[in-house]
Amino acid sequence: MKLFASTLPSQATERDANDEKSSMKTYRKKRISVEEAVEGILAGNRYTLSKAITLIESSLPSDVELSQQILERIMPHTGNSIRIGITGVPGVGKSTLIETLGHHIIKQGKKIAVLAVDPSSQKTQGSIMGDKTRMETLAQDINAYIRPSAAGASLGGVARKTRETMLLCEAAGFDVTLIETVGVGQSELAVKGMVDFFLLLMLAGAGDELQGIKKGIMEMADGLAITKAEGDNLKKARLAKGEYKNALHLFRPDESNWSCKVTLCSALEKTGIDKLWGNVEEFVEKTTANGWFEKNRQKQNLQWMKDSIKDELIDSFYHDPKIVAILKDHEQQVALGTMPAYAAAQKLIDIYSKA
Repeated sequence: MKLFASTLPSQATERDANDEKSSMKTYRKKRISVEEAVEGILAGNRYTLSKAITLIESSLPSDVELSQQILERIMPHTGNSIRIGITGVPGVGKSTLIETLGHHIIKQGKKIAVLAVDPSSQKTQGSIMGDKTRMETLAQDINAYIRPSAAGASLGGVARKTRETMLLCEAAGFDVTLIETVGVGQSELAVKGMVDFFLLLMLAGAGDELQGIKKGIMEMADGLAITKAEGDNLKKARLAKGEYKNALHLFRPDESNWSCKVTLCSALEKTGIDKLWGNVEEFVEKTTANGWFEKNRQKQNLQWMKDSIKDELIDSFYHDPKIVAILKDHEQQVALGTMPAYAAAQKLIDIYSKA
């Protein structure tokens, strides 16, 4: 007890403060520079790439500024990969299929990056981030890079910074980028707006092959794969394939002049994977030839800018000192029903816009 009593509270506080200052100095020393980041990324350095992605995902003002400088520098070296979004209901086997597909793509002489978005707890904002564990063999391949990210509060099934991360991976020399979304639903389609090929994974025999909720997603799909087409489930998978093909014929022709193809695959038995990848290559070849591939990317870039404007305005609004000073009062009035929500919102916006 005497040992602990010899350290006075004031001395402990001073020591903690010095330790904190020392830690901050160490952090600043280790903080990567724009030149180091750009040079390392273009050289394909995984460690540098990971540090740059961490900067991208940070909300610290200094990190945001640094990450944007890095992005501007690497932009001329982006756009050379095939961007594939993969979504599907929980239990459809997204991670397992991605691992098998990833190995197949690597055998074609390509390098792949997998951006896996894990669901976040709405209470703690924590995330398991277990994709590297689920894709253990792929994670060990020198030609693959797996980066799990937490979705946080972001809708769309993708993390807010997934687009920027994708660009960094392209600059690092990866030929194919696979984006695994959280799941599937009407609010989880943002991935469609950042990829070239949108792959929807489905299960056979689930009793909802033609359920209305799937229509909006199926209309956006460039490819539809029925997973776990093996063993006793193979017959059900074949029946489901016929039903999906008939349903897809009812949809309007896509602007790309590409017809969504339905395939059967088994990640367990490694069947149908070559056909699935063949469809992706055929899609890229056809849409590049008719000009839609580049046109679609240009549209996506413009939408990205608009989304960024919205994000910046919302962030600026909630950090404005005038709004911070009165927001809780307005929220309380709305919660108690003494002020209409729209009226409160309009008053706050008017105050913000007069800055």
